[in-house]
Amino acid sequence: MPEILVRAGGQAGDGIASIGETLAKSFARMGLHLFGLNAYQSVIRGGHVWFQARASPERVYSQGDGCDVLYALDANTAEVHLPTLRQGGVVVYDPEKFKIDPARIPVGATALEVPTLALARKYTPQSILQNAAGMGALAYLSGIPLPLFQQAISDSFGRKKGEVVDWNVQCAADGYAHAKANGSPNLHAASPAGEPKLLMTGNQAIALGAAAAGCKFLAQYPMTPASTIMHWMAAHSREAGVVVKQAEDELAAIHMAIGASYGGVRAMTATSGGGFSLMVEALGMAGMCEIPLVVVESQRAGPSTGLPTKTEQGDLALMLGAGQGEFPRAILAPSHPVEAYHAAIQAFALAEAWQTPVLLASDLHLSESYATVDRSEIDLNVPVPSLYLNPTNGSAGEYLRYRYTETGVSPRSLPGQRGLQWIAASDEHDEKGHLISDVRSGIPLWVEERSKMMRKRMHKLEGLALDSAPPVREGPEAADLTFVAWGSTIGAVRDAREILRGKGKATNLVHFPTVYPVHVPQTLALLEPAKRTLLVEANYSGQLGRLLRTETGLVFPNRLLKYDGEPFYPMEIVARALEVLRGG
Repeated sequence: MPEILVRAGGQAGDGIASIGETLAKSFARMGLHLFGLNAYQSVIRGGHVWFQARASPERVYSQGDGCDVLYALDANTAEVHLPTLRQGGVVVYDPEKFKIDPARIPVGATALEVPTLALARKYTPQSILQNAAGMGALAYLSGIPLPLFQQAISDSFGRKKGEVVDWNVQCAADGYAHAKANGSPNLHAASPAGEPKLLMTGNQAIALGAAAAGCKFLAQYPMTPASTIMHWMAAHSREAGVVVKQAEDELAAIHMAIGASYGGVRAMTATSGGGFSLMVEALGMAGMCEIPLVVVESQRAGPSTGLPTKTEQGDLALMLGAGQGEFPRAILAPSHPVEAYHAAIQAFALAEAWQTPVLLASDLHLSESYATVDRSEIDLNVPVPSLYLNPTNGSAGEYLRYRYTETGVSPRSLPGQRGLQWIAASDEHDEKGHLISDVRSGIPLWVEERSKMMRKRMHKLEGLALDSAPPVREGPEAADLTFVAWGSTIGAVRDAREILRGKGKATNLVHFPTVYPVHVPQTLALLEPAKRTLLVEANYSGQLGRLLRTETGLVFPNRLLKYDGEPFYPMEIVARALEVLRGG
């Protein structure tokens, strides 16, 4: 696949995220597909951070392997990332800041010295302007046209005006000119490939999908990596008609969302594993009261606060068992911003249709990585049906909010309407909502009511399975190896399959847009014929594999499990796949 991989690194506070965002915007405006990885630590200043932009005329699903152009803002970046330079690669650095031993540059790669600080001092003594010069050099080496890149820089400054913007634009031109005079474009340099593309992170896609689905209330406590959902919603609250409330903690956030949904609007909350742990009792209340609720759980490495800015898929077991007792739920797991947009819409549709909580499982890698999206893939014309069924009276002329039905779904009305009032309490109840928690001796009626109500609620799982997306097979029906994956790890698997195809290895991929409820017949139909399987998960115990074994009896002896906080890279999946194909 034709591609270019551009990487910039430095310390927290050096503006690496801004460099990466500007590069990503530029490639997207050239009509290229892009995947952008932002890797950072849980510190405000200091500590190594880096960004990788991978661009190609064809869709890319992960950050890829290695890099072609490296911008090192400090010696540590050079030390860490020089070995990743591919054949024909180049490292850009300022010799006034540090030196690079030529012996450390990989064979086939070169170095380009750019006096970023000196170029910046032409305009201001503020050293941060050096980034513009360095980015200008990156743009030339990567094949980005200067006018397009300068416009991307201007747009990145948002509301800032005047000489600050002018300095950055002019300094970028100086860096571009220096690279042009002293170097040459990388052998993988990009070229414009068509109409500009949309650029979004997984969190932005989820927020946009929620707004399109009619979400009118978001309550959230900021917790990485879910925080930018609230940032996007707050920034677009007026045009989207969404009330955004930053709660004092996660307990308040989920209770506010439940209250808003009970009161008549589509509502959502979002958090990470630690915050979700605080929400589980309230999640059970939503299940007991049959109140629709969407919860985004963006996973990071645990337990406890773990690695706050690193990725993992370690919370699946938590999401499956969250809340005491048993109640129906669905867990959706997108792998790409396009899927995240549509998963958010489906989450609201399922929550409303089946009057139950729906969890949208993301992770840091999906939440915060950038990816390009074709405009045709984002349809904002989403039909939002009435939030409430037309209630019908019970046999005694009373409104039965929790009436027993074949589907488990009961008539729902706006609270407070004459003749349609009901009790919505967290205790067990009968059809009218009257509490039955006091089981009186000699009266077995309440015991039977409890059993009937439990069966009614849990019967919704059958409807959720019918309404939600079944597992998907990508690739040929017959293959030597079948990958099994969920969530963001699917991206690296897709890229790995392309590499394996180039090596003459036939593989396919079975993945799960709906992790729960498990679509048992479809899963068996896709996986029972597989010659060999390779389970790929970003957790220690293979939690999806364990769930599938429980539900279907399928066993996955070959595994690639990663739990160091870093995302999967295509080549490590390729290496493990080749081992399995050799019988290792």
